[in-house]
Amino acid sequence: MSNRVFVTHHLHLVLRAFSSRNYRLYFTGLAISMTGSWMQNIAMSWLVYRLTHSPFLLGLVAFLGQAPALFLNPLAGVLADRISKRRIICVTQSLAALHALALAALTIGGIIQPWHIITLTLLMGFVMPFDVTARQSFVLDVVGRKDHLGNAIALNSVMFNMARFIGPALAGILTAWAGEGICFLINALSYGAALAALWALHVHEPPPPRARHHFLRELGQGISYAWQFRPARALLLLTAFVSLAGLPYNTLTPIVAREILGGGARTLGFLNSGIGLGALAGALYLASRPTITGLASLVGRASGLFGAGLAAFALSRTFGLSLAIMPIVGAGVLLQLASTNTLLQTVADDRHRSRIVSLYTTAMMGLVPYGCLMDGAAAHAIGAQATLFLSGLLCLGAAVIYRMYLPLMRADADAAHARLAAPPPLPSGPRC
Repeated sequence: MSNRVFVTHHLHLVLRAFSSRNYRLYFTGLAISMTGSWMQNIAMSWLVYRLTHSPFLLGLVAFLGQAPALFLNPLAGVLADRISKRRIICVTQSLAALHALALAALTIGGIIQPWHIITLTLLMGFVMPFDVTARQSFVLDVVGRKDHLGNAIALNSVMFNMARFIGPALAGILTAWAGEGICFLINALSYGAALAALWALHVHEPPPPRARHHFLRELGQGISYAWQFRPARALLLLTAFVSLAGLPYNTLTPIVAREILGGGARTLGFLNSGIGLGALAGALYLASRPTITGLASLVGRASGLFGAGLAAFALSRTFGLSLAIMPIVGAGVLLQLASTNTLLQTVADDRHRSRIVSLYTTAMMGLVPYGCLMDGAAAHAIGAQATLFLSGLLCLGAAVIYRMYLPLMRADADAAHARLAAPPPLPSGPRC
């Protein structure tokens, strides 16, 4: 009986954000859409490599899909602080569905060319910054309780990585059976679930501020708000470095799957599913944590785990070992990014929340395409394995520097707590 009570209590702790009807709808709709998106991501990378056999073009396509994020994410944060986040998400999800339909028609019709992929990918690169920033900052409005925010963010990561586990495996099987076009078509249809869930929500978003300044002035206020608080600054800088040096590793996995491991689309799909499985385990661990205490330390350990896993993957020459390493890579990157997201959103006040989230998404996504371009060029010059190994070592080094910086972060966070009795000039932060 005591074991049953313990399991029930633990399950309630992990799933507490599901007490909100809105969050249940939001989670279900986006889970279906995310699965379709991962199917498209894997099919897209395989299609590019099948058509061109070029590591550089793999990096170029990844670059073009995310390059605008560096410049548009901060502006997306200002926009999301001004107008309805739900409306932004509905528009961006509809455009993404049209994008997937275009890819499906071109591929199934047998007329797809690399320039089609490059053009369509670049167009979506201008849409997704607004989608990601609005979705990230919409979570609190959906769940309705700030004490459930960390759990909701962790469950969002569970959703994302369930999709990352299921989507690539399905994509590998379907691509080998019927070609990439079927994956694009399924992704286009999956957006219907997300749009239906969004319109069914009963959400009361906070009213937009009455006094508005120029877009760039409000952007500057958000940057200043984040930069002056040392824990936020350290978290954003670490995220930016890992995104530039480490996260582009996925650009090179098609090369490893074929040239090092001697596999094909199925091998690539299962490697990515391994990453998703590890990330799912990390997300469930975060969802089970009752408070945010200790998350800042976890960020440093997770960054080191990611770097070590990436270096080990670079040295592996067998499918079994590579598949065993992939969950370590996935768990490390998930724990680092989701913990950072939770800490930053807990620190931020509602007036600046979307802008803080936009800086996080800029650090998380905005530098990845430039890293993809660098990794593509480096792989062309020194090989994919050497590039991946160097990326892992750089992430390990960044984790060591962050851990050395942690005592200063804790001191600043404690000082912020002590100032809660009076309005502080800087945002109050949790104990790191």
